[in-house]
Amino acid sequence: MIDWHCHILPNMDDGSRDVAESISLINMQREQGIGTIVATPHFYANDESCEDFLLRRQRSFELLKNQLPDECPRILLGAEVRYYQGISRLSNLKDLRVENSKILLLEMPDTKWTESMVRELIEISSFGGIRLVLAHVERYMPIQDAKIRRRLLESGILMQVNASFFTEFFTRHKALSHLKNGHIHFLGSDCHNTTSRPPNIGKAYEIIRKKQGEIYLSQMNDFGHSKLFTV
Repeated sequence: MIDWHCHILPNMDDGSRDVAESISLINMQREQGIGTIVATPHFYANDESCEDFLLRRQRSFELLKNQLPDECPRILLGAEVRYYQGISRLSNLKDLRVENSKILLLEMPDTKWTESMVRELIEISSFGGIRLVLAHVERYMPIQDAKIRRRLLESGILMQVNASFFTEFFTRHKALSHLKNGHIHFLGSDCHNTTSRPPNIGKAYEIIRKKQGEIYLSQMNDFGHSKLFTV
């Protein structure tokens, strides 16, 4: 199983503070059956250049890699890229994709999106070599016009939700309904630490297995022959 969205790299953002906490988070994910972790530290274009971010990310990963246990999930490097109007003109946008893939994880603002924002998302999704995935859509999709989700899905844009969408009692039914209707493609823990925001993705996957069956787990996890990945 895959954790598509988490903040396990040490001292990168508001996630893991150090290597020790990163190791603890990885062990928790492994115990929950996670075999692949997509590390997605925040990228804010206003704070640093893409080049500086990638260098900082690599240094963080090197620190972690030197202390990883022998039995460890595979770690792929990515980013949770904060949207801003005009991001489609960022020259090295492709460099922020998940390692060895076409996937670009984009975090949208918690406001009603303008028509120009929606058009820009569709424009990015038409780029060769980028498959756009919107992060934790359960946070902001409910406040958008009902037609927006359909337009984005029809444009090939994929949706990621956090595990809590399935594990929390009051949103579980809605999450399962969206999954059944094809509105959810990826699941992430969005874990930041071992206390207030630990990984709870194993429980979410178990709910999906119990309520929807193995086929839905396969759809969310089997990327071996997927066109999302470039190699």
